[in-house]
Amino acid sequence: MIERPDVDTLLAGPLGAWLREQENVREDAKKTMRSRRFTVLVVLLPLAAFVLIAFSFDLAPVIWGTFVLGALGFGWAYMPVMNAVKAVKVGINDAIADALGLSYSHDCEPGMPFELAKACKVLPSHDRAHFEDEWRGHFGSIPFSVHEAKLEERRGSGKNTRWVTVFHGLVMSIGYSKRFLGTTILVKDNAYRKFWGGKSDSVKVNGMQLDYADMTHPDFEDRFDIYTSDQVEARDLIDPLYVERLIAVEKSYHGDDVATIFHEGSLVVTLKTGNMFESGSIEASDDRTKIEQTVDQFMRLSDLAKELNSREARTGV
Repeated sequence: MIERPDVDTLLAGPLGAWLREQENVREDAKKTMRSRRFTVLVVLLPLAAFVLIAFSFDLAPVIWGTFVLGALGFGWAYMPVMNAVKAVKVGINDAIADALGLSYSHDCEPGMPFELAKACKVLPSHDRAHFEDEWRGHFGSIPFSVHEAKLEERRGSGKNTRWVTVFHGLVMSIGYSKRFLGTTILVKDNAYRKFWGGKSDSVKVNGMQLDYADMTHPDFEDRFDIYTSDQVEARDLIDPLYVERLIAVEKSYHGDDVATIFHEGSLVVTLKTGNMFESGSIEASDDRTKIEQTVDQFMRLSDLAKELNSREARTGV
């Protein structure tokens, strides 16, 4: 579908020259981090001892305050390394995207695929969201976009408030040549439940009512549910081969909770994968491995788009 970028070719071109320039930047970042850490220790520990002795404070609040200030201080110390790693990541991912004929943006906003997935309730409820690493373009003739999403829910209250990650993975859109007659959603088993328990017979999402579709497949019953506005089309779209492909996708990415939405002219896929596309490192010796890892991830995405798109891809975005 697409030609795999050659890592040797990438490193022999402008990317390799740029990475060599970044070696000094990364070394300077590490030196700055070590210097800042030393400053934090030199200032913070004597300050804590002074407060404890001079003001006769209890030990517990002094320890707590030292811990908080220490965390802030070490965060400040690490910033040069974090910025250097991000710069390398963006540079590498830009080069890979160019080789693939895609566009890449580190910072991004959610688009139609995420909003549709949220409206269809295939993503968990959350209180804050972070998006990054958007790739957009075509795999062959198939219009394609993907980005990472990290969704967090606020739990507890007061001092016990904490943020819990409820989803960290991919939101992907793959184009089709035809508009679907209805909307069909495939989700994990029992994702939609009745108020008093049990599988829902129908769901209302995105202004539509979708009815449960009964499918027969040896691996299907305990893993996935289908809801659709067009029973005939759903059976045509989601056959045993398609289910096998989804199971293979989960195994390939070591992910779970895969969900797909057939809507209008696109297939939207969500999959928990954890962090991906992290091609940046503070160590220059890691560059080749990181590039190979990111290229591998994209070739798997290409295979995924091809496997899940059994119909002729449209030629426009």
